[in-house]
Amino acid sequence: MGNFLAGKAVAVTGAGRGIGRAVALACAAEGAKVVVADQGVAVDGGTPESGVAEAVVKEITAAGGEAVAVGEDISTMEGGRRVVETAVSRYGRIDGAVCAAGILRERMLFNMTEEEWDPVLATHLKGTFTVFRAAAAAMRRQRTGALVGFTSGNHQGSVSQANYSSAKGGVISLVRSAALGLHKYGVTANAVAPVARTRMSANVPMELTEIGEPEDVAPLVVYLLSERARQAEITGQVYTAAGPKIAVWAQPRELRAAYAEDSWTPERIAELLPGTVGTDPMPLLDRLKEMADAAARKDRPNA
Repeated sequence: MGNFLAGKAVAVTGAGRGIGRAVALACAAEGAKVVVADQGVAVDGGTPESGVAEAVVKEITAAGGEAVAVGEDISTMEGGRRVVETAVSRYGRIDGAVCAAGILRERMLFNMTEEEWDPVLATHLKGTFTVFRAAAAAMRRQRTGALVGFTSGNHQGSVSQANYSSAKGGVISLVRSAALGLHKYGVTANAVAPVARTRMSANVPMELTEIGEPEDVAPLVVYLLSERARQAEITGQVYTAAGPKIAVWAQPRELRAAYAEDSWTPERIAELLPGTVGTDPMPLLDRLKEMADAAARKDRPNA
């Protein structure tokens, strides 16, 4: 057992499998008391198995740690609140909230239904909000704490996962808003965009050249939850963890601007914009054919 998180109470959603499980185990190994939150649903959000959270608790306690299982629906305000309240009532405080729960329902945008859109946004984005909302209130009173949201490289856009990429882009904006709003209370907020072999990555139809295991992501999350990260004022950041690689994403900013002497007209914009303001190239456009060919072959190179 380590002591990087000694004395801290941490709640982790999606902690029954994959990256969430790896994070829960790593937090416990570094001395944290852990709320293992997971309904145990399938990749598409169906067929819940409540035993997955209990199984992780058994792993933690067998290794000498302390943990409790929670099977709440974090897409509801009550579910998010109960995850946080479990930590507070059981351990007296909540020092870290990690939101790793997620589901996938793939469909091209022109075929996507409301039933495929809403649950994905509810799990990823609202599920992060409900836990952050409850945790932020407690952390504000404590004047300390750390929030960690999970995003994805797919926040850049996706061919057949507009719901997922929209949710993951929303998580980044939520994290940045939390960082700004909670900074004066001593609370940090960051996002992690992992590239790891999980149930979700197995369905990506193009080879992820930089990919690790769930256990490769956990050390970065542990660090972001720690006093070391808070003392270094690490907040409002998006980090990628992919095997041996850690990278930071750029903050949104203007690239180029042009100004009209009086006012713009569509004709004047057509004349000037391509050669002045221009565009910011979209890297994924160059990979579309490769992705389409792989999808047509039903390749699963990351399985």
